[in-house]
Parts: sequence; C-alpha cells; structure tokens
Amino acid sequence: MASVPRVEIREKFQAAVALSRVELHKNPEKEPYKSKYSARALLEEVKALLGPAPEDEDERPQAEDGLGEGDHALGLPTEVVEAEGPVAQRAVRLAVIEFHLGVDSSGIIPLLRKMSKFRKKLCKLYFIMAQQGLTKLLRLNFELAILLPQPPTSLGLQNNLGILWSEREEIETAQAYLESSEALYNQYMKEIGSPPLDPTEHFLPEEEKLTEQERSKRFEKVYTHNLYYLAQVYQHMEMFEKAAHYCHSTLKRQLEHNAYHPMEWAINAATLSQFYINKLCFMEARHCLSAANVIFGQIGKIPATEDTPETEGDVPELYHQRKGEIARCWIKYCLTLMQNAQLSMQDNIGELDLDKQSELRALRKKELDEEENIRKKAVQFGTGELCDAISAVEEKVRYLRPLDFEEARELFLLGQHYVFEAKEFFQFDGYVTDHIEVVQDHSSLFKVLAFFETDMERRCKMHKRRIAMLEPLIVDLNPQYYLLVNRQIQFEIAHAYYDMMDLKVAIADKLRDPDSHIVKKINNLNKSALKYYQLFLDSLRDPNKVFPEHIGEDVLRPAMLAKFRVARLYGKIITTDPKKELENLATSLEHYTFIVDYCERHPEAAQEIEVELELSKEMVSLLPTKMERFRTKMALT
Repeated sequence: MASVPRVEIREKFQAAVALSRVELHKNPEKEPYKSKYSARALLEEVKALLGPAPEDEDERPQAEDGLGEGDHALGLPTEVVEAEGPVAQRAVRLAVIEFHLGVDSSGIIPLLRKMSKFRKKLCKLYFIMAQQGLTKLLRLNFELAILLPQPPTSLGLQNNLGILWSEREEIETAQAYLESSEALYNQYMKEIGSPPLDPTEHFLPEEEKLTEQERSKRFEKVYTHNLYYLAQVYQHMEMFEKAAHYCHSTLKRQLEHNAYHPMEWAINAATLSQFYINKLCFMEARHCLSAANVIFGQIGKIPATEDTPETEGDVPELYHQRKGEIARCWIKYCLTLMQNAQLSMQDNIGELDLDKQSELRALRKKELDEEENIRKKAVQFGTGELCDAISAVEEKVRYLRPLDFEEARELFLLGQHYVFEAKEFFQFDGYVTDHIEVVQDHSSLFKVLAFFETDMERRCKMHKRRIAMLEPLIVDLNPQYYLLVNRQIQFEIAHAYYDMMDLKVAIADKLRDPDSHIVKKINNLNKSALKYYQLFLDSLRDPNKVFPEHIGEDVLRPAMLAKFRVARLYGKIITTDPKKELENLATSLEHYTFIVDYCERHPEAAQEIEVELELSKEMVSLLPTKMERFRTKMALT
C-alpha cells in the first residue's frame, strides 16, 4: 500500500464520483448510462490499486475453527488492526468503493428502462450486480463496526438496498432495509450525536476534509432520503397514515436543511394535501397548499445544483403543468370543504336545514378556540420569513366549513380562480380527460354553491351555467372511446335540468295563476332532463339495444336513480290532453315497477336506493288507482 500513489487513488475516485453525479446529465440520449460505465471502470481501478479485500487475500490467516482467540474479524491479530491504522483505513476505503460500485449498478437500472432493446435482461443483470455488491458490503460493514462507531456507508447502504428491492417490487424486503436504516440513524444520534465522516472523506487529505457543518448536512440528507423512501414504501403497502407522516416529515426536514427543489417540493406538498382533504383535516390541507404556493414561487430564484432534476430545467412545459396540478389540488380543497358543509346542514331531501345551521354556528367559536393553536403547531412548515409567507397565504383562505352563502361564495370564488388557472394548461386539445375533470369540478362548485342560495331564480341561473359548460363536452367527445366520461356528463346534465325543473315548479306553485310561458319552460326543462337520462340509460344497453338483466356494480346506483327520476319526470309533465296525461302516467308506472322488480330479483340493489325504492313501491301501489279514476273520468266526459 505504501508504494501506491495516494494522489492517483484520490484523483481517480473523485473523477468517478463526478462522472456518476455530474456528467450523468450530459450523456447522449441513446447512451444514458455512458458516464456510469466510465465511473465503474475508474472505481475498479481504484479497487485494484487498494489491493484485495482481506477475505480475498491468500495470505489471510485461517483458524481451523473460525477466528482464534485475540484475532479480528478482518482476519488479522487484534493488536495489528487499529481504527487509524493502514489496515483499517484500506478496509474502509474498499468499503466505500464497493458502496459506489453497488450504487452505480442500481443507478443504471432506471436508465435502462428508457431503452427498449434487451432492457429486461439488462435490468435483471444490473439488479443482481447491485444486490450482490451491496449485500457483500453489508457483511464488510459488520466487520468494520468492531473498529468504528459508525461504518462509513451503513445508512446509505441500507437505503440503497431498500430502493433496489422496491424497484423489484419486493416491498417487504425494501421495508426491512429502510426501517433498519432509520433505526441505525436514531441509535447513532442518541449514542454519539455528532455526524460521522462522509464516505468520500476517506479519500481526502486532512486539509480538504469537510467542515462539521457540511458533514452534518450530508448525513442529515441521507436520513431525509430514508424517510422519503419509507413514505413511498408505506404508500405502496396502503399504510396511508404512516405514509403521510413520513412524507410530512420529509418535507419539513427538506425545508429545515434547505435541501429541496422548489418544483418537486411544491408538488409533493400539494399531493400530501389530498390525503388531509380525504381525512377532512382542512387546516392541515390548507397549510400544505399554502406552503406549495410559496415554495413554487421560488422557482427560478434559487440557483440550480448538481442534484437538481434535469426536468426542472424544462421550465415552460413542466412549470405550467405543475402549476396546473397544484391548482387542481386547490379546487379539490374548496369543493370538498363546501360539500362537507352541505352534508352537515342538509335535510332528508337535500335542502338547507336551518336548525342544523344554527347548531353549527354555535359550535364555530369552540372550533376556533380548540383547534387553531393545537393543530397548527403540529403541521407548521418552515421558520422565520418562510413561515410568515406561508401564514400570509393561509390567512386568506378559510378552513372551517362555510355556514352561509357569503362564506360559501368566498370559497367558490377561490376554487373558480384555480379552475381558470388549471384550464390554462389542461386544455381539451391534448389533455381531454384532465380538462373534462376540471370542468366537472367547476360544475360541482356551482352545484354546491346553489345549495346555500335562498333565491330560487338565482339558483336556476347557477344550474344553467353548469349546463352551458357541460353540454359542449358531449358534442366533442367520441362516445366509443370515452364511454364512462360520456355517461358521467350525461347524468350530470340530466340532474342539472332536473333540479332546474323542480325550482321552476316551486316558483310556479307560489303564483296564483302561472302563465303559459312558465308552463312551457317547465315542460322544456322536463323534456331536456328526460333526454339526457335516457341517453345515459341507453348507453347501458348491449349492441342489440337490450337493457341488461344484471346492472354492473359501478353503475347500479346511477342507473336506478335515472330510472326513478325518469318515472317522476313523466308524472310532472303538464298537459291539457287527458289521453297524453294517461300515457305519461303509464310510462311513469312502468319505470317505478322496473325499480321494484329489479330490487326483488337483486336484493343487493335495494341497499343502494333505499329511499327511492320505498317511494317507488308507494307509487306502484297508488298509480293504478289514479289511472283507473282518470279513465273513468275520461269515459264520462
């Protein structure tokens, strides 16, 4: 070892690290792994210069029954092996080289996935190389643990083994390695506290070694990566609470250590908000989204580093896409908060219950007093100016359920602002499904706002706005390729016309003598609702136009609701022609009867439409008598 030039070893190692980390982004598209290969070649040269590992040396002393008393795990007498001695130093450097070889092999796998030719066999080959190399190193680290309080690569090693196995979808194996890495970090920090040498420092002269601050930064970054990958593993295992906890911890640490890329951080925070929205934790969701807005605003203001994902450089396209995705998360926040308020205050026919509204108003002060301080401390991102900037965004957005029209309108306008922002990128031409989902969310915002509106004419106008934005989508969509989306829109348009008709009937009931214009308007709305409900029901028919004997579980409730509303709509048609009215009653009875008969043949369907089924049974009992009286009256006249 004395004859080997230290400078040569150091220079080759540093060149290999640069090839693996920096030059990687400059590789030609057809050879994305070129610099990785070059790095491996240099690392193998360094390994050869260092000499074989103790376990490979022919001259290694052998004991007949394992290690002799007083011998060390590296195969040499204990008194010869010292933590600062040449044997230990060489073993540590070999461990670092093995670590980089294993990591480079695993790093080639995702690059190969971009290539089509031979990619499966090559991915498998490099997985085996990486797995064998890293596992061998794991054994070597156990030997080094006798010499050093923290082997140089243990934390990163177990992280990379975890990542490697997760790539192979061996999630439980990945979990074991990652959890072991987390436990190792916690134990080390509890027992020692100060950061260990960075693996690269074992190839640096004393004067070039890292400062304590930089060493700590790198060590903490490895642990942050550990939390990040654990979050992914728990998500894959559907342990959503744990996944959210680790994701939140990762984001928080990235800000604390100033180790984040604004675009990636912002989209991860916005995605995390969706977990909190689904849990109805609106304060936490608001905080994540506010933080996402603030950090996203830093794009272009923070210098790029060697770790910056190359895609973050493709600003125009990716920037606007991510901005649109964050906007969609805000839309979901506003819509879900409004819908939750509606569910809390509606009666059994979907109208505003004033008693429930009063009860929620009485609870408002208690909610503010109990939640604001306790919950905010648990979720806060950032400190100092960053914390203030996030709070400034939060203060403009409510997290408590709206209790009246003005509060609901405030959320509606915020949601609508983000609808327009999302549609800037997710346009119909190129992003059909995404665009339609944004439009449907916009329609839903109007729908739930109408619940809070007490003026029936204004409510009608809100439903009219919904129809105006949804009907053009039907015209442009190919029903063959977008069958499910087509059904959703048909059903939603039908429901909007249905609600408008009910409102117009309620308005007419307040008038002493409704004129022909109002009657015509009601019938036209009725006709439009019937048209779209029928289009929806016809889409369920087979190629021979036969309605299914068994309706699929995914469309069972909508189909039954459509049948029920069609029955009701025929009963609401206003006509002066007795014969026509009798025909409408017969059609109405036919649809009510279908619901009752279907639920008798398929009892599971009854659970989906309990209220509608009871009303249908009642109408099946009453309508024949009403129709008979009507026939008698017609015969007499």
